[in-house]
Amino acid sequence: MENQHDDNCCLFTPSIITVTASVVLIAITRVLYILCQSGKPLRPSKSPKPLSTLIVLGSGGHTAEMINVLNVLLQKDRFCPRFYVAAATDNMSLQKAYLLEENVFNLSGGKGGSTQFLQIYRSREVGQSYITSIGTTFLALVHALWLMIRIRPQVVLCNGPGTCVPLCVIAFLFKMVGVRWSSVFYVESIARVRKLSLSGLLLYKLRIADQFFVQWPQLQRKYPRAHYVGCLM
Repeated sequence: MENQHDDNCCLFTPSIITVTASVVLIAITRVLYILCQSGKPLRPSKSPKPLSTLIVLGSGGHTAEMINVLNVLLQKDRFCPRFYVAAATDNMSLQKAYLLEENVFNLSGGKGGSTQFLQIYRSREVGQSYITSIGTTFLALVHALWLMIRIRPQVVLCNGPGTCVPLCVIAFLFKMVGVRWSSVFYVESIARVRKLSLSGLLLYKLRIADQFFVQWPQLQRKYPRAHYVGCLM
């Protein structure tokens, strides 16, 4: 009886090892494929379809820079519907985004139209201790997951606030499991002259950002995968 039990264990163990190895191999292959494809720009087409776009706003200077970038560069008919996301404690940024949509992009239908203005929990508030930020980071990740499942954007546009990190991480995980291919475009703040911000460094080192833009040539030399675009302000 004991011999039979041992034989079953011997047969069972290699099966687990084989399945585990297969899953790991598939996961590694998928990651390598994503990393290979992520650096490529969006493919142009003769009749491009609109792309649902998530725009992450930070407070203060981050929002001012993003509004300026959108005002100058964003093609409103190409990147729509648009979803603006700001921290739950940052109402000013959403007000600026609404004014941009109303005055520049001719927003119609009010806040219930195709353009939406949303808020998300912050991973860490200014001055918050790193220990207590563990819990708020988890909460922010859960909230970000709910938002991303709801929106499933094709494009994520951000420029440095910590609010963008959970959203960009989930966008990458969506690629992993095949839920949605969300291209992440990161524009580093003009205030970053010699080194990247923490958010930028994470997205750059982990290769989560599909396209990474900097506004100073010395940053491009230091981070060769980044694209130097000059001053966008």
